[in-house]
Amino acid sequence: MEVSSPPFGLEEAYNTLLTPGALSFIGDIAVKFDQRVEQMLNDRILKKAHLDRSRGLPDFSPETSHIRTGSWKVDPVPRRLTNRHVDLGDVSPANTGHFVQALQSTAQGIQTDFDDGHCPTWQTQLQGMFNIYQAVHDKLYANMPSIDNLPVLMLRPRAWNMVEHNMLVYGKEVPGPIFDFGLLMFHTAKILHAKESGPFFYLSKLEGYKEARLWKDIFVFAEEKLGLRIGTIKATVLIENIFAAFEMHEILYELRYHSAGLNCGIWDYSASFINKLGNRPEFVLPDRSKYVNMQRHFLKSYMALTIKTCHGRGCHATGGMSATLLPATLGPEYDRLMDVACRAKLTEIKAGADGFMVYDIRLVKPMQKLFEMYAPAANQYSVLRPDVNATKEDLLLMPSGGVTLAGLKHNIAVAVLFIESWLKGQGHFFYKGAIEDSATAEISRSQVWQWIRHRAHLEGNHQLITYSLVKDLCQQFLDRQIQDNPYFSTTEQRKRLLRAADIFRQLVTKTAFPEFITTYLSLENSFRTSTWHASKL
Repeated sequence: MEVSSPPFGLEEAYNTLLTPGALSFIGDIAVKFDQRVEQMLNDRILKKAHLDRSRGLPDFSPETSHIRTGSWKVDPVPRRLTNRHVDLGDVSPANTGHFVQALQSTAQGIQTDFDDGHCPTWQTQLQGMFNIYQAVHDKLYANMPSIDNLPVLMLRPRAWNMVEHNMLVYGKEVPGPIFDFGLLMFHTAKILHAKESGPFFYLSKLEGYKEARLWKDIFVFAEEKLGLRIGTIKATVLIENIFAAFEMHEILYELRYHSAGLNCGIWDYSASFINKLGNRPEFVLPDRSKYVNMQRHFLKSYMALTIKTCHGRGCHATGGMSATLLPATLGPEYDRLMDVACRAKLTEIKAGADGFMVYDIRLVKPMQKLFEMYAPAANQYSVLRPDVNATKEDLLLMPSGGVTLAGLKHNIAVAVLFIESWLKGQGHFFYKGAIEDSATAEISRSQVWQWIRHRAHLEGNHQLITYSLVKDLCQQFLDRQIQDNPYFSTTEQRKRLLRAADIFRQLVTKTAFPEFITTYLSLENSFRTSTWHASKL
């Protein structure tokens, strides 16, 4: 086993977390499941290659119809998970101030995030893990209540596309989710369980039930190693992939002793269409700013199917995150944005969702009030949605619409600024009144790649979307940022922004679509050797 040295200033975190016992525990999981992880990643590649070659489409498998038609249920969740009304999402525990504010909120839970809203530098991983360790041990801030009197920590390790560059077992980098899960379990599981507060997880970017089975076996292995009852771990699977949408029953069945239900969002899920089917002109996704929302048929069907599936199996179906950021002061704009956010989430409540996420802490109480008014029970399991019969065609129907110049510019801006944030060790940023993270960056760069590839046209003037046009718009964006944004006033900051734009231009012109923006960035040498994020924490 080889582990990198501690970053400057994080020696205490390093020595507290990376004990011989903890490293041995992570190493045991890595060795036990190494071949299965490799096979799973290879199966992803083979499945996509088969679809590309056959021109086939995802569908409900006849081989697992007995699971979909069976009368089984998942195990009941523990007391503290019965009410999942409002979670705070994208809470990177490395951002100590925001993490503390989340803990002091009235939210039911905190998506304690090492994935979409977090950038996994060695510094941020250790700081984030150490903050969780201190929170669970009631030591993070003065007069901190016991963890059982705070919002529930819904721990989200990295997805399977990420690796931990700073730990090698038998000369091989440890998968990111195994490092995160192993360290969190080793140091917090027993305390969380004793206080009826965990261990609870979000699982990102699963592509089907066989990947759920892998996680289930990892859970059981960890539980046995730590002397915990089988089923102690509970996990919510985020249905962020079009393949997974066809295997929701099967995913719940695999995790039936460990399940805390399913979650549906919008941007990672929408981006997965481009990821898996984006080479085909019939799957060109229109301007997301104008034509893609949860009321469009393919997304509305996906959410309705998630609710029907979960409630039929006796578990939670939760919605995605409200990324709205309210203005700093009260006023007409504050009221308008609050109204827009609440209206959108009320639609999900009326559809039968048991909860959802928000980023802005000021949205927690208004959203909880919506539940008190329209769905006051702890959950909506009784909403069985017999009206829903989502077919393959419903799930795969692309919305109509074109591409606006404003939408193209917005996608360019979000993608470039996300890469710039990533290079300095941050996994999310604020832009035009919303929180942006890897999910919005994923859909942004994916759409630009697809529009160039399929020669889409702008609405109004029918101008062809070419790489030259994208490059010109990107340069205009850079010029405005450097001229008008005081943040980019130094040479180093401008250098980082220009490097981010260069990486963006690479991404949208790749012949083979890079599957995940975070994988591409994580393997980028300018990120791995970056001094920009070395002194952030």
